[in-house]
Amino acid sequence: MRFGGLPEKLEDFMQPQEAATGYLFKLWPWLEANAKRFAYGAVLAVIAIFVYSFYSYRQSAREVDAGEALTQAVVAGNGGQPADACLKVATDYSGTLAGQRARLLGATALFEAGKYADAQAQFQKFLDDYPDNAFAPQAELGLGSSYDAQGKTDLAISAYQKAGDQSADENTAGTAKFAIARMAEEQGKFAEAAKLYADITRAFPNSPVSSEAAMRGIELKTKSPSPAPLTTAPAAPAVNTPFQLSH
Repeated sequence: MRFGGLPEKLEDFMQPQEAATGYLFKLWPWLEANAKRFAYGAVLAVIAIFVYSFYSYRQSAREVDAGEALTQAVVAGNGGQPADACLKVATDYSGTLAGQRARLLGATALFEAGKYADAQAQFQKFLDDYPDNAFAPQAELGLGSSYDAQGKTDLAISAYQKAGDQSADENTAGTAKFAIARMAEEQGKFAEAAKLYADITRAFPNSPVSSEAAMRGIELKTKSPSPAPLTTAPAAPAVNTPFQLSH
């Protein structure tokens, strides 16, 4: 007779217990033989967890330190972000988000100071170190501006094209394509420039350069279909710096 769900016979209760005990007796020698292996594995697991936790902590702390260093560099320059200070942060905290931003800020500061060859080198270094970075199109735009300012037309156009093709940001892409159109206009290729300006206004209607491109296109319509190339020296690049330096 069962009472409260208990087995009718003691044997019915003992059989599962005896089976479990027998299994344990069979397993015990194997556990003893592999005890050291289990101990080593447990120690290695603890070490791995500690190393990962320490690394994560150090990375977080390094990101914070990099951000503070970049802020100090910006404040020390009274908003001017001197190139040397930013590039030092970029070197000291390479790989951090603040370090990446510092490289771009330093390159832009060099460009604004008229040190176009140095700016070119720093933009190129950013692209070499962080080719898949979200700011790569801006770096390409900065590289194109640096080449453009040095009169290296073919290299500038190549960099501008990469910036325009890679960027999903209308401001960056529109500025890059506007720069190419402006260079075509300076070379006397008015028909080509007019087409590029029209493409900009159609493809980037909300970008800052859209209205300027429309105005340039209207002005080009008044020019001769096949004018002689410009004889005056081209003016300084009209393209703005790749991005505004900000705190």
